[in-house]
Amino acid sequence: MQTYNPADHMVMCRKYKQNLPKLPNPPFPNALGQEIQNTVSAKAWNEWLEHQTMLINENHLSLIDPAAKQFLHEQREKFLDNADYERPKGWTAK
Repeated sequence: MQTYNPADHMVMCRKYKQNLPKLPNPPFPNALGQEIQNTVSAKAWNEWLEHQTMLINENHLSLIDPAAKQFLHEQREKFLDNADYERPKGWTAK
């Protein structure tokens, strides 16, 4: 019988630089999804999803457009690495 180990459900989050609960499943069915699950907390990923939605809506992005996909990929990496990422017009910190 397997015992529950809380450490198995934690990850050193690359955004917050601390151990936080990890994503229960990879967000993509590929190596990138596995990497994100292993390096990004559920908190950071959920914040990215909210931010991504704002970027899609504000910029009227089509997710079938390769340029839009590339833009979102670049912004996701910047967001998760605490680099200077794009914010919607009129955005203010909470």
